[in-house]
Amino acid sequence: MNLKGRHFLTLKDYTPEEIQYLIDFSAYLKEKKKKGQPVDELRGKNVALIFEKTSTRTRCSFEVAAHDLGMGTTYLDPSGSQIGKKESIADTARVLGRMYEGIEYRGFGQEIVEELARYAKVPVWNGLTNEYHPTQMIADLLTIQEHKGSLNGLNFVYMGDARYNMGNSLMIACSKMGLNFTACAPKAYFPNAELVKECESYAKASGSTIRLTEDTIEGTKEADIIYTDVWVSMGEPDEVWAERIRDLSPYQVNKKIMENAKPDAIFMHCLPAFHDLKTKIGEDISRKFGLTEMEVTNEVFESAQSVVFDEAENRMHSIKAVMAATLGMEMN
Repeated sequence: MNLKGRHFLTLKDYTPEEIQYLIDFSAYLKEKKKKGQPVDELRGKNVALIFEKTSTRTRCSFEVAAHDLGMGTTYLDPSGSQIGKKESIADTARVLGRMYEGIEYRGFGQEIVEELARYAKVPVWNGLTNEYHPTQMIADLLTIQEHKGSLNGLNFVYMGDARYNMGNSLMIACSKMGLNFTACAPKAYFPNAELVKECESYAKASGSTIRLTEDTIEGTKEADIIYTDVWVSMGEPDEVWAERIRDLSPYQVNKKIMENAKPDAIFMHCLPAFHDLKTKIGEDISRKFGLTEMEVTNEVFESAQSVVFDEAENRMHSIKAVMAATLGMEMN
């Protein structure tokens, strides 16, 4: 399958067959990594990594993946680029596109990464926007495939705020790849109706279903995968914490929820997770609201059903596959 020169902005742009190819390519590169077999076929190439929102997993994944492929990287943090400030997005894209073979963007509106792609003339990869997080999806699907053997027909439940990048992207990924998707959330936190309709068309083609429910027991019954994310996304003001805690506390993933799912259900989280008080934010929330855990309890997070660190590792393998495939490397 030839994906050379393609952008990677949202899974809406990719067919189920292309998504499966990227999952399989990720598994192939992971096996190579585990065996210590080099895959540095892209020596001499360089990529720019634009991070308007900082990250641990995404930055490390892109840098290690690029290094393994033989490429050099330039990391541009929020203060290291003039994008959108002294220089337009279009001009930035045209400059970087002449210096680098690929550009990663992690930041705010999807329109920014779309404009970069329009002008760069090299592959542009979405490391996260407010609306979509496609590289996380390949890692998540790889993790599910590793633990469940296949994807088609599984029951996937996302709990919490389903309106933004994770809820959107997981609904797209599941509907395209044949997983039955449930958003379990307050009605005000359901995904955008237009996107739901679009995903229903994907689901019809794959033989899966889309369901939105406020009922945590009905929603998680017979679940194969329970997934959640932080209640306040990066870049949102501190003032929303009280509102989110009030609205989303009933949707915490805890022992009761996991026991309501299938006995062999797995727990997933894109991280970071507020499951204890070992972070500054966790301490602040505890002091202000009296909570010791938020979207997931420590009991579930540290349980045998939790695959969050397999999932985190797979970010690197999946990002490596996305870069390799769109820069012309193939499985051999």
